[in-house]
Amino acid sequence: MVPSRGRWEASLVVTAKPTVRAAGGVVLREQSGQEEVLVVHRPRYDDWTLPKGKVVAGESEEECALREVEEETGLRCRLGQELQTVSYVDHRGRQKTVRYWVMEPLDGTFTPGHEVDEVRWLTHEQADGTLTYARDRNLLENLRDREGEGVT
Repeated sequence: MVPSRGRWEASLVVTAKPTVRAAGGVVLREQSGQEEVLVVHRPRYDDWTLPKGKVVAGESEEECALREVEEETGLRCRLGQELQTVSYVDHRGRQKTVRYWVMEPLDGTFTPGHEVDEVRWLTHEQADGTLTYARDRNLLENLRDREGEGVT
């Protein structure tokens, strides 16, 4: 309650939720002359998306991207070109900002877990038909446009 012209009025204090910082990878490989992208299935949301996760204290976004891709896919990767940052409101109503990098797999093997129960290597066209979120499809489309222009 705050005083106002001799009366007490209720005041509403709005506190902004902090932006959730996350990072991930667009893991690419060449297979039979076609570029393939790795997508992950998350049973909790029953969605297909790109591997990503939240930045932990003391970690850079680059470190987070590599760690999350390895945790979710089992693949240790080499960090490549940074892609555009994606921002959206998550399922909890929080603003989320995700930085993505192109990644090249070096080694590793996928083991299903509680966060990710399946991974698929898909052509860009197949990924367009599989990815749940337009933001992921747009990220891949922008990557293809950059590759078409010779920028990667």
